Amino acid sequence: MNSELWVSTHNSSHATHNTNNMAYIGLLTFIVTGILFLSITFAISKILRPNKPDAEKLSIYECGEEAISGGQIQFNSRFFVIALIFVLFEVELIFLFPWAIVFSDSQIVTESSGSWLKIALIEMIVFVLILGLGLAYAWVKGHLDWIKPETKPTEIDYAIPMEMYDELRK
Repeated sequence: MNSELWVSTHNSSHATHNTNNMAYIGLLTFIVTGILFLSITFAISKILRPNKPDAEKLSIYECGEEAISGGQIQFNSRFFVIALIFVLFEVELIFLFPWAIVFSDSQIVTESSGSWLKIALIEMIVFVLILGLGLAYAWVKGHLDWIKPETKPTEIDYAIPMEMYDELRK
């Protein structure tokens, strides 16, 4: 009897093992096909595109305009601080939407005999107060004040004379 139990258990375990391997084979096939497709597409585009570099194509430009300074300039770190504050408040405000949906669920309100509304409202008031406190702290510390720095553009030698660009703009 024990040998029959062992055989039936062993066979079902083996079948499950094969099913798991088939899932991985499908995933591996998908990844290999994707990499192969990208490689072939890049190779075909490299073969078919024209490659005729000249001085104008190799010159530095920024959105179609001549750059006024080099790429290695120092920029105001307030860009970074403002971006972090923006991301922080955006992520925190995202939490208000699911809360509003759950807060308005009448089934939860009836099951908790109204105490859910009080608890959820108090939690959200505390949450918004903490956000407001963070905003006030950033404001008091001067992180929201924008002080424009004095910039000194760097002179760069371009391969194409500026007179050629002036002629094109006429």
